[in-house]
Amino acid sequence: MRFLCDVHISIQLVKFLSQHGFEALYVNGLQQKWNTTDSEICKLADANDYVVISKDQDFRNSHFISGTSKKLIRITLGNISNKELITIFENHLTILLKAMNSDRFYIEIGKEFIEQNKN
Repeated sequence: MRFLCDVHISIQLVKFLSQHGFEALYVNGLQQKWNTTDSEICKLADANDYVVISKDQDFRNSHFISGTSKKLIRITLGNISNKELITIFENHLTILLKAMNSDRFYIEIGKEFIEQNKN
């Protein structure tokens, strides 16, 4: 599994994913860094089979309206600590990986829920 984390996602999550054997890129590691547009992120993700992880509503809209990015995890947890975010991913990693066995999906992670939509 390959992940591309948007600019507002903690670098600690990128490190956590990498430590668990996944390829995880951070937007600031791309050539345009934080200036990389959402559209460019989606194109890169779709072309290279990355799952985009973002807090941004625009990615959700693009997924359902334009069909890109094809694989999206949206985090709607508000302001939580990096430790809390990593704990949530750690506790739900098996569920997330199982849900990702699709060519196209949307997963939303909130404080008290994980919503999955395979479309």
